[in-house]
Amino acid sequence: MDTAIARVRTPLRAYLLEARYEFLRLLRTPSFSLPTLLFPALFYLLFGVLLGARQGGDVAARYFLATYGVFGVMGVALFGFGVSVALDRERGLLALKRALPMPPAAYLLAKTAMAMIFAAVVSVLLALIAAGLAGVSLSPWQWATLWLVNVLGVLPFAALGLWLGCLVGGEGAPAVINLVYLPMAFLSGLWLPLSMLPAVLSQLAQLWPAYHLAQIALRVVGKDAGQPLILHVAVLALVTVVFGLLAWRRLARPA
Repeated sequence: MDTAIARVRTPLRAYLLEARYEFLRLLRTPSFSLPTLLFPALFYLLFGVLLGARQGGDVAARYFLATYGVFGVMGVALFGFGVSVALDRERGLLALKRALPMPPAAYLLAKTAMAMIFAAVVSVLLALIAAGLAGVSLSPWQWATLWLVNVLGVLPFAALGLWLGCLVGGEGAPAVINLVYLPMAFLSGLWLPLSMLPAVLSQLAQLWPAYHLAQIALRVVGKDAGQPLILHVAVLALVTVVFGLLAWRRLARPA
């Protein structure tokens, strides 16, 4: 692989090398790779397959296939960006990379690519469990679209995680990310359908980007709330742009 990359001329070679090393870094960090890959699958196995079979059968299995996919995407993006960027800032790695002769965007593009790869793996694991154990039957178009929604769904949460990683230190980053990640997942209807929550929480759910990504995923499996697709896409695009610009401004400041 090194030989193949070496043949590619710069600056493309710089992007490829940065992406490769970022992938190896995350893969060799069990505290990141194992929870982000396995937790969504385990939760879906418990709530979507075992408990879902008793409560709603195929309906519950489809619903949680979509929502736990979003749950997995959130974890990959928020922790992959928020915690790692905070640690890189604290250790001086960002300052070092800024001094190196490498494209300024290579660092962020590498992290984005790796987050998308992890999100793709999470989506495939959930699909295998859904089809093999829960008996979920979707058309090839639906499987492919759901996979694409999860992969592209990384972007708004990557921007949010990047911004959080620019605000906090390495030691405090996991706690801060969890304070955002877990309540947002619950309040967006990822763990339980919003119909099971108090009415006020159901109404406030539209404030969270996780809700809008979940509604797009649920639309693919035919379980969404019936709101316009453009609304969800617009909210997610706005979150991506706003938090991306805020994070970029902080990263662009002199060390």
